[in-house]
Amino acid sequence: MKTIISSTDVRKNISDMIDTVRETGRVFLIGRRGEAEAILLKFPTTYKADVSDITNINAYSSSFDFLNDEPDIYSIADLKNKK
Repeated sequence: MKTIISSTDVRKNISDMIDTVRETGRVFLIGRRGEAEAILLKFPTTYKADVSDITNINAYSSSFDFLNDEPDIYSIADLKNKK
């Protein structure tokens, strides 16, 4: 689970946080009273204006790189043909 950083700490350390995100791809959750309200993550390396921001983030950023370490649990044989 990600650590939630208070908005007060973010104001004090925003420059360092941005550098960390840019250099390492680390994601920061920002919130108040222990509740996440925003996220700081690396901007996508490619951006397509004809799709939504969330699609750009999901498709072109490193948001899902953690899945590279997960085992493949499905194979081609698991796919079903649509008739």
